[in-house]
Amino acid sequence: MSKHSSVRTKIMETQQALQSQLDLWRREKQRIVFTNGCFDILHRGHVDYLAKAADLGNKLIIGVNTDASVSKLKGPHRPIQDQESRMLILASLTFVDAVILFDEPTPYELIKLVQPDILVKGSDYQVENIVGYDIVQAKGGEIKTIDFIPGYSTSAIESKIKAN
Repeated sequence: MSKHSSVRTKIMETQQALQSQLDLWRREKQRIVFTNGCFDILHRGHVDYLAKAADLGNKLIIGVNTDASVSKLKGPHRPIQDQESRMLILASLTFVDAVILFDEPTPYELIKLVQPDILVKGSDYQVENIVGYDIVQAKGGEIKTIDFIPGYSTSAIESKIKAN
C-alpha cells in the first residue's frame, strides 16, 4: 500500500461510504465537526480556519462544493482548481478526517446526513443564519463561528495574480 493511500481514504466517494465512517466514529464516541466551502485555492486563511475547526472536536468532515456549484456561486471564471484537486489537497491535511462533494446550493441535505455535533462557519455568518443550524440545534449540538485572518481569500489571491 502506498504511503499516500491514507489521503485517498479520506475522500468519501458516496454518501453511503461517509455514513459507514460516521457509524464507526459514533460507536467510538467521537465528536464530529462539519464545515463546508469551495476551498478553490487553499491558502493560509483556509488552513487556520480548518485547523481551528478541527480543534473543536475529534473528527473534521468538510463538505466541498462541486465545480458546478462553485461556478454558480462565484461566477464562470471559477473554480480555478477542479473538484478532485480541491478534495485531494484538503484530504492531505493531517487534521482533516473526511471530505465529500455536494452539488446542491447549500449543504443542508449533507448536514442532515452527517448530524454533526459541531457545525462551523466563518464569523461573517450570524449563527442563526447558518445552513443546518436547525438540524444541529435540534440534536443538542453546537454551532460555532471562527474569525478569518484578514487579507487572505481566494478572491484576493486571484485579483493579485490578475494585477501582475
